[in-house]
Amino acid sequence: MKTKLAFVCGTVMTLLALAACGAPNNVSQEGEGKPKVKDPDPVTLKLFAYNPMSESDFKKLIAEPVKKKYPYITVELLSKNSTQFESTIAAKEDMDLILMWNGSVNSNKQYGIFEDMTPHARKAGFDFGRFDPKAMETIKELSDKGEIYGVPYQIQFYALYYNKDLFDKFGVPYPKDGMTWEDTVELTRKMSRMQDGVQYSGFDTDTLSRFTYPLSLVPVDGKTDKVLVNSDAYKKAFELGKQLYSIPDNPGKLSTGRFTKEKTLAMVGTVNLFDQLEKTPDLNWDMVQFPSYKEKPNTYGMYDLNIVMMTSTSKHKDEAMKAIEVFLSDEVQTLSSTMGKLSALTNPEIRKQFGIGLPMLKGKNLQGIFKSSPAYAPPFSMHHSKGNEILKKTFLDYIGDKKDVNTALRDAEEEITRYIKSQGTK
Repeated sequence: MKTKLAFVCGTVMTLLALAACGAPNNVSQEGEGKPKVKDPDPVTLKLFAYNPMSESDFKKLIAEPVKKKYPYITVELLSKNSTQFESTIAAKEDMDLILMWNGSVNSNKQYGIFEDMTPHARKAGFDFGRFDPKAMETIKELSDKGEIYGVPYQIQFYALYYNKDLFDKFGVPYPKDGMTWEDTVELTRKMSRMQDGVQYSGFDTDTLSRFTYPLSLVPVDGKTDKVLVNSDAYKKAFELGKQLYSIPDNPGKLSTGRFTKEKTLAMVGTVNLFDQLEKTPDLNWDMVQFPSYKEKPNTYGMYDLNIVMMTSTSKHKDEAMKAIEVFLSDEVQTLSSTMGKLSALTNPEIRKQFGIGLPMLKGKNLQGIFKSSPAYAPPFSMHHSKGNEILKKTFLDYIGDKKDVNTALRDAEEEITRYIKSQGTK
C-alpha cells in the first residue's frame, strides 16, 4: 500500500515539475492556461509607385493602415520613378506591389512582372464585386485570357473649371452642368478678348486626349498595333479643337498654366486639378460637368484607372494580398474620398464623403463631377505614348493652318506606322 501511495505521489510531483518548467518555445501561457500563438515574423513589402503617389498619401492610405491592422507588415515606398522600372526589374531588386495607370500596363507586360490576382483573391476571400464593374472589365481586357493583374484604387475624373472673377468682369453668365461642346465653343467666344493690353482666353486644356478619350479613341490598337488615327472619329475630335482654337484671342496652348498662374484663362477642361488649386488660394474658381459630345451625353474621358498590383516575383504574396485588402477597404477608401480622390468602389457612402477633408472645396459644385461617366477604354498599345506625341504635333499643325485635317491625320498615320516598324514589332 505504501509502495502504491509513493508511486502516485511521485507521479503527481513529476507532473507539477513539468508544468513549472513552462510551455514549449512556440507558445506562452496566457490567462487560464490558453496558449498564445507566436507572432508572425516581420515582413517588409516593397512598393514601386510607377504611377506617382506622394509620400504623405502613401503613409495615410497604405503604410499606416497596413501597420495598424498587421503590425508585422511594413510597406516601404521605393524612391524611384517610372523611368527606373525596367532597371529595377533587370537588377532583380525586391518588388512586391506596383501602383500603375491602366494605360501603362501593355507597355510593361514584356517584363513578366504582373501576376494574376484571382487565385490570391479567392484564397483571401477578396470580393471583386465591390468595384465598378466597367472598371474591372477594363482591367481584364489588359490581359490575354481575362486575368486580373490588379484592382483599381482610384478613377480619374474630368471637370470644367472656371474663373468666376473673369466671368464677373465681362458680365457673362457662369458655365453650367450639362453643356455640350457646342455650348462650350459659344461660351469660349464670349470670354476670349484682348482688354487693357491683357490677352484673356476662353478655354484651353492640357492635352489632345481630352477631346479624343470621350470617343474611346487610341492612336494604336493595343492588341494588334494597327494604327487607328485616320478615321472619322479622329477627324471629329480634331475639328472640335479647331473650332475652339480658331476663335480670335483664344490661342491653343494645351496648357493649364494660364488658369492657375496668370489667371487669364476663363475655363479649363481637364482631370483632377485639386493639388494645383490648393496652391492657388487667391483664385476664385468653381467647377461644372465636363462638356459632352451631343451623341455621347454625360460622358467624359475614358476609364482612366490607378491600379494596385502584386508582382510575380514577390516572396510575400499572402502579405501583399493583405496589404491590398487594407488599401481597398471601405475605411481607407473613405479616407481617400475625403481627400478628393474618386474611389472605384461602388459603396455610395464612400462617394458621399468626397472632398469633405479639403476646406477649399466647401461650397464648390462637386456634384457636377458625378453627372458624367467615363467612356469605354480599349487596351493601350506599348506605342501609345509615341502615337499621342505624333498626333499632338500634327494637331498643332492643323489648328495653326499648316495642314488641312485630312492631311494631318494621314501624315500622323504614316509617321506612327514608320515608328512602329522601326521598333521591330508586329
